Amino acid sequence: MKYQTRKKALVLLADGTIFYGKSVGIEGTSTGEICFNTGMTGYQEIFTDPSYFGQLMVATNAHIGNYGVNINEVESDSIKISGLICRNFSFIHSRVDSEENLLDWFTKHNLVAISDVDTRALVAYIRDNGAMNAIISTDVDNIDSLKKQLSEVPSMEGLELASKVSTKEPYYVGDKNSDIKISALDIGIKKNILRNLAKRGVYIKVFPFNSSFEDLSAFNPDGYFISNGPGDPQPLIEAQQVAEEIINRDLPLFGICLGHQVIALANGISTYKMHNGHRGINHPVKNLLTGKGEITSQNHGFAINREEAEANENIEITHVHLNDHTVAGIRMKNKNVFSVQYHPEASPGPHDSEYLFDQFIANIEKTKKISS
Repeated sequence: MKYQTRKKALVLLADGTIFYGKSVGIEGTSTGEICFNTGMTGYQEIFTDPSYFGQLMVATNAHIGNYGVNINEVESDSIKISGLICRNFSFIHSRVDSEENLLDWFTKHNLVAISDVDTRALVAYIRDNGAMNAIISTDVDNIDSLKKQLSEVPSMEGLELASKVSTKEPYYVGDKNSDIKISALDIGIKKNILRNLAKRGVYIKVFPFNSSFEDLSAFNPDGYFISNGPGDPQPLIEAQQVAEEIINRDLPLFGICLGHQVIALANGISTYKMHNGHRGINHPVKNLLTGKGEITSQNHGFAINREEAEANENIEITHVHLNDHTVAGIRMKNKNVFSVQYHPEASPGPHDSEYLFDQFIANIEKTKKISS
């Protein structure tokens, strides 16, 4: 590759701290909440995960872009991160089934990315000082202007983002002749969740974030699903109302990540913004029902209140995160409802937790058998 001089770039954090680097070739400025992912692979899935909408991603892997891009490895219809910060950006790639290089893909989506940043120092700083808003830019000579722009970026706490990533119109996935139908509320759904449901032979109708229970129930489903997604769960009043109605009717319900938090809120359990959140593909979780450990894929900046979950007589904590003992899963003792804070569909990540999809289908089949 011919040597090219690259423009200087920077990362400016909300507290005024600056880290310098270089532009990968796409000039501009981007803002969002800065976070880091500890996964060593799966960058394309991470970049297209709707749960990352509104966030600047720091990659802890030293090399990004080395295996290019493949259209089959996306989790949504576009890149969802606000920008990328990495150590080494690979302008060349090597993989048999890659279709293009990462720079060309970023250019198509006009994604600002900067490299040559001391990401170990940056991640250590974020780890110690917490997630905060940040700005990345190639306009390194106008710090005061960047600070003013950054000061106007809203906090992730209290921010509703599901409407930014949800489908605009309902659509169908799976076998239309299936005996099992599922209504899925899309508040930022990943494609691999739908793949995991579809490969179990079910028929899914995916609904926009602001759909009502009446909308979802008109499909005459056998079960309901509330997806993952970005932002704070507390502003999602309509989704909480949907969950409450499903719970009150004792219908099969499964929630993942943001959906897990929505189900908790529907049960009167509060949520809170974490210091840093969990983002990676090697997070240890213990299943309290089986005693087994799982290595999980996680991506969330909010969690549910453990003390309130323990005090709720209708709730049983089923999974805990072994690093910090936050709640990783719950089920309702008196209803056909369960949820997990992590991502059993992974992509990227391990497959330890795929059994949860089987559990959901088994719950639906049991309910159908009882009602028939």
